[in-house]
Amino acid sequence: MLSEHEGIAGEARRSQSSLATAVPRETRHYEEKVDSPSPDATKEEDFENLNYPRSWKFEKWFLGGYSQKRMMKFKNPKTMYYAINLFAGIAIMFYGYDQGVMSQVNLNPDYQTLMGINPVTGNSRNVAAEGGIVSVYYGGTLIGALLAGSLADRCGRVKAVVFGTMWALLGAALQASAYNIAWMCCARVISGIGVGSIDAVVPVWSAEVSSHQARGAFLALEFFMNIGGLALAYWIEYFAYLNPNKAMAWRTPLALQIIFIFIIGVGINFFPESPRWLMKMGREQESRNVLKATRKGDVEKELKAIKRVVKFELETSTANHYSSMLFPKDRYAKQLRWRVVLAVWLQIMQELVGIGVITVYAVDLFEDAGF
Repeated sequence: MLSEHEGIAGEARRSQSSLATAVPRETRHYEEKVDSPSPDATKEEDFENLNYPRSWKFEKWFLGGYSQKRMMKFKNPKTMYYAINLFAGIAIMFYGYDQGVMSQVNLNPDYQTLMGINPVTGNSRNVAAEGGIVSVYYGGTLIGALLAGSLADRCGRVKAVVFGTMWALLGAALQASAYNIAWMCCARVISGIGVGSIDAVVPVWSAEVSSHQARGAFLALEFFMNIGGLALAYWIEYFAYLNPNKAMAWRTPLALQIIFIFIIGVGINFFPESPRWLMKMGREQESRNVLKATRKGDVEKELKAIKRVVKFELETSTANHYSSMLFPKDRYAKQLRWRVVLAVWLQIMQELVGIGVITVYAVDLFEDAGF
């Protein structure tokens, strides 16, 4: 008869065996290599033999970028953490401002006349045209997010943000100077490409540069700054509405986007690049320097953890493309596809609750409600 201790040990072995069966083979193979008790020298040798990708041949054509000499330096890494989160918060605030800026513009009589949508009430064509001007912007954000995601992997997060600000700057200038509906629609699409690029990259960049212990705080700050940007747009439009010059009343809030864009486009160049991207490009020493500037104490342990992740990504690089997410060829890519689908549908469900309608048409809704 088995003793109680032997019975428990046998049950534990069976549980481990069933667990190992449930874990995908590729994942077990990678975890075994990472957790194997081989000497540190062997690990370093494996890392040194990684096949790092070459620099993208078109990278030099994109403005801006990370420079170690230009990067801001603080005595206390915590100060850098605050600076990074404040800057990322301003970028998210810009997105909130851009969401709410059309709320009062849609009701301006001068704007409606120039766009050929006056009167809006009681005319189905004009109502559809007003909604079309607003909605094409979100088509642009979709394009911008897809472009910037690929660009951020090819030439870095900093250059991808600068790329977005160039589009946003052009779009803001065209919106503020629009004189017909075709002009305005084109301007909205261009502006959307810029905003989509910025807001697809900035949260990723800030999470990779910040310590893992601070990422939760940044998410809270991100939400706060987004709503703050929305409120700022409403207040600016309220004071602009008091201007007797109705042309300036709707052009001024649109033109003020340029202030945000200038801060983001210029300021990002003085911040560190993602240490994960630097490691992926084989720039280990620069990655170490970024970690030292943003972390307290020894950074070698985190540096090795980043190396392991980069090693795995390089080994499964064929799965890190949009086509592989849609049409997976291996088990890892299939798992990645379902994660992407889950994230996308969470965002879709968030919009289907109606928050987008409230932010864009807040003034109309409150007026119809009797306020």
